[in-house]
Amino acid sequence: MNEPESPAGAANRHHLGGTRSLGFGVLSVSDTHTEQDDPSGHLARELLSKAGHKVVHYTLVANSVADVRDHLEPWLGEPAVEAAVTVGGTGASSRDLTVNALEAMGGRTLPGFGEIYRALSFEEVGPLAMISRAALFVVRGKPVYALPGSERAVRTAIERLIVPASIHLVEELER
Repeated sequence: MNEPESPAGAANRHHLGGTRSLGFGVLSVSDTHTEQDDPSGHLARELLSKAGHKVVHYTLVANSVADVRDHLEPWLGEPAVEAAVTVGGTGASSRDLTVNALEAMGGRTLPGFGEIYRALSFEEVGPLAMISRAALFVVRGKPVYALPGSERAVRTAIERLIVPASIHLVEELER
């Protein structure tokens, strides 16, 4: 009798991963940190680089729709930036505006990312996972991942979802 295929096996079978190096923009969104004191933004850059990708841009902006838009739009217009990660601004407070900014930019939501991220997060933090608005948008034909601002959240999302699936997603969007 055949054993059911593991999710990792299915992922490998369906061309997740690969050897292509992607160019990422990393935008931290915070009213309390600076570029010098941004552990989650630095972790995002480190994990993406460690996985063989290039961080083309990094900056930290205030938690405002205009700041997020004004930095992401030019990046997404560059051929070298094939995907972007935002860190912070995905909570439930009225100051958490990253998701609002991506929606205002005309981003199309791919709901599976947020659903799976919250399921993984539930394993780590319990019911507080439901407060997260972590999401994946397609903006100007490129994936933009909106991650919570904690280091745990960044590590979970990048290691368990973004690194394994981004090459395939970018290739699908380039079709």
